[in-house]
Amino acid sequence: MSTTFTIDSATSRANPTPAPRKRLTVPVIRARKGGEPLVMLTAYTVRTAQLLDPHCDMLLVGDSLGQVIYGLPSTVPVTLEMMAAHAAAVVRGSYQSLVVVDMPFGSYEASPEQAFLSAARLMKDSGAAAVKLEGGEAMAPTVRFLTERGIPVMGHVGLTPQAVNLLGGYGARGRSDEEAAKIVGDAQAVAAAGAFSVVIEGVVEPIAIEITRTIACPTIGIGASAQCDGQVLVAEDMLGLFERTARFVKRYDDLAGRIGAAAEAYAGEVRSRAFPGAEQVYAPKT
Repeated sequence: MSTTFTIDSATSRANPTPAPRKRLTVPVIRARKGGEPLVMLTAYTVRTAQLLDPHCDMLLVGDSLGQVIYGLPSTVPVTLEMMAAHAAAVVRGSYQSLVVVDMPFGSYEASPEQAFLSAARLMKDSGAAAVKLEGGEAMAPTVRFLTERGIPVMGHVGLTPQAVNLLGGYGARGRSDEEAAKIVGDAQAVAAAGAFSVVIEGVVEPIAIEITRTIACPTIGIGASAQCDGQVLVAEDMLGLFERTARFVKRYDDLAGRIGAAAEAYAGEVRSRAFPGAEQVYAPKT
């Protein structure tokens, strides 16, 4: 049993309330290989975590927060401080999901020792259960170094957004035989080094199927294949908060439109003095 803290959304104040609940663990996630597909979404805030947690097996505090929350042009400028702060909020807002936090660009590539210091800081400051890092065969020694020291690692191969400057954009990867073989080899190397799961992003489908078939840990697809062991999307994309999304995103709502309509209705009532009404103001005591 673990004790986490959440925010009482029934009031206007943030009142943490202890709620003992058994979270999903890394061994439980690993054991789901080949079973019921794993559900993963990104979360960056307490309230989002509260809403998504009952439906997810894992919540990813992705470095995509650089674009989604901060309006940055890519994930490259994201810092450890940003990741730790948002991961702590997501941990506080969730009860059951395994919380995974991205290691930002520049925090792990130099050496396994650098990666350990960064990962340990993220986990200490946030309470997250695991870290995710991008890269394949070159990162396998780092994955092994971390896992041997008690830090669970989720891998990430294929389209790796932190390498956007090297890749030249966000197009699908693996269209050539050479690149396809490299991506499969990258996933196999990371899995063999001890990753408990591997995200496969933005690849032609046969690559994702081959990786899922040949590695022992679960694969999590995003722009990959329904045959992966699970799926992940950026929650804001899935909810329709952005007009432009990648090909692999399915929009399950149009929150942007609904929020805009609500704001328009509010603005109209304020300007016409219809809001606040009698039920929103305080009458003097009689």
